[in-house]
Amino acid sequence: MIEDDPFRCFVPYPPAPVKHASSGPLAGLTLAVKDLFDIKGYPTGAGSPTVLAQSGVKTRTAPVVKALLDAGARFVGKTHTDELAFSLNGKNAHFGSPVNPAAPERITGGSSSGSMAAVAGRLADIALGSDTGGSVRAPASYGGLFGIRPSHGRLSLKRTWPLAESFDTAGFFARDGETFARVANVLFGKDRTTLPERPRLLLADDLFAQAVPEAERILRNAVQRFVPLLGQPENVRAVRDMDALYWAFRWLQGREAWTADGPMIERFAPPLGPGVAERFAFGRSVSDAEVARGDTVRRNFRAKLAKLLGQDGVLLLPTVPDIAPLVSAGESELDDFRNRALRLLCLAGLSGFPQISIPVAYRDDAPLGLSVIGPRGSDKSLVVFAVRIERAARIRLA
Repeated sequence: MIEDDPFRCFVPYPPAPVKHASSGPLAGLTLAVKDLFDIKGYPTGAGSPTVLAQSGVKTRTAPVVKALLDAGARFVGKTHTDELAFSLNGKNAHFGSPVNPAAPERITGGSSSGSMAAVAGRLADIALGSDTGGSVRAPASYGGLFGIRPSHGRLSLKRTWPLAESFDTAGFFARDGETFARVANVLFGKDRTTLPERPRLLLADDLFAQAVPEAERILRNAVQRFVPLLGQPENVRAVRDMDALYWAFRWLQGREAWTADGPMIERFAPPLGPGVAERFAFGRSVSDAEVARGDTVRRNFRAKLAKLLGQDGVLLLPTVPDIAPLVSAGESELDDFRNRALRLLCLAGLSGFPQISIPVAYRDDAPLGLSVIGPRGSDKSLVVFAVRIERAARIRLA
């Protein structure tokens, strides 16, 4: 277990033995796990004092965690999460906030804040997180890591604290491509859709325009660095109505979050932190008509993106609009950035397609990620291609 935790990544639970295989494809790697996943011998707090008080010590381990342990990874601790996983900022009003090792004056992002910080700070080789609205992808961009939101339903969420059932996924972080691919090989098995060695690259001009101008310029330059090795992308428009997608996601996620946690909130009236309280209040207010409209928008977008990608296409886009906001930013500034980020992050959630944030660039000495979205079920081959992008961009930069 980790005793020295300079980045405040880990929940200070009393250590309990967690068995792992002595050999296997992940042998020699250390594993951190977001405190949404059950691990035998530990409680599951979900970033909430109320949930923690009711948890008790778990007697079984979540299947996705067990798969990593059975492959040889050694568990080193459970990591902090934003309260009930309903935030993108990495701040928890009850348990404090991890430090971003890659840019200490900037937020980690959330809600997989501790998992990102543990890997970026070299306290773990790999970390398990969850991604509903961007909770792996945004922190990965902010911390200079590989991070994946898999195809919806690709990895088991059994014995995992829920937020929004039709959006929740289990994802993971790694610092380097080789390690990232090792984890993917363990968790994903055979793809339903296998990308070709040189996929058809699609650069989403409308989505790049969602980034701040300097971040857009830097990321477009990063794309040009790997063009000689991987090919010139086709410029496309990926979204017809960004506001419609944003609100569809907000309505559907809000309704499902209230369904998951509303009964507990109404019964115990826990003191929810800034932003979290407002988001649950919004979720409670979502009407049946808004849910129906959101479902229609989701179905139409999923069909359009499936047609655009086909079986061989990969969409290139910024992970988030810019580098991580400053820790000193106020709640209104953070909320504004979150809403802008959701316009990019909601696409994979609404479609259910896999997305990977790739560490390719810096701005003002802070990391900035480029993302790829592939066809549903292409997770393993998308990882292989994402690793090739990072290597090609790095070689050209050198």
